[in-house]
Amino acid sequence: MATWKRDAASGLVVLVPLLLTLFVVYWIYSQIANFGLLGAIDPPALRVALAVVVFVGLVFAVGYLMRTAVGSVAEGYIDDTINRLPGLRVVYNASKMGVETVLSGGTGEFQKPVKVETWDGLRMTAFKTGKSTDDGREIVFIPTSPNITTGFVVEAEPEDIQELDESTEDALTRVLSAGFGEAHDDDVEELVD
Repeated sequence: MATWKRDAASGLVVLVPLLLTLFVVYWIYSQIANFGLLGAIDPPALRVALAVVVFVGLVFAVGYLMRTAVGSVAEGYIDDTINRLPGLRVVYNASKMGVETVLSGGTGEFQKPVKVETWDGLRMTAFKTGKSTDDGREIVFIPTSPNITTGFVVEAEPEDIQELDESTEDALTRVLSAGFGEAHDDDVEELVD
């Protein structure tokens, strides 16, 4: 009985975010495709192409605006306004952090996996954020398993953080698989000892 529950949960973990993403993409497309003159264009293929061009142009225009002083002020105003709305602020901030994380491309400090000693002898996989507190502690993100989009932001003493010689993919695989992911040969030898 536990097997079918685990299978159902694993299926939901994959399908729900995928379906939500497809729904959001479809909603954005339908809003653009039915806006003004685009809704009057008869061949659907041309409407799709124009909607994509409009969306890409909008992305680049807003991106360019965000690099200016006006964009910084506008972003601050949008953030402040949405953060006053109880339910929406959680979704907005989580999605904003997710997009920023994905688009950082692995070049920033956030992508660097580390181990953090949270209690005596207990180490957890974490990722550097590149930020630190005024008193010198480093801010790291400890993802939960198997949903790595949730977790804990922790202020850790630098001596409690251990640098790892593994890739981000290996660390994420370990977290996503709840520790059951493929282990390296030296990890297996360490466990046997």
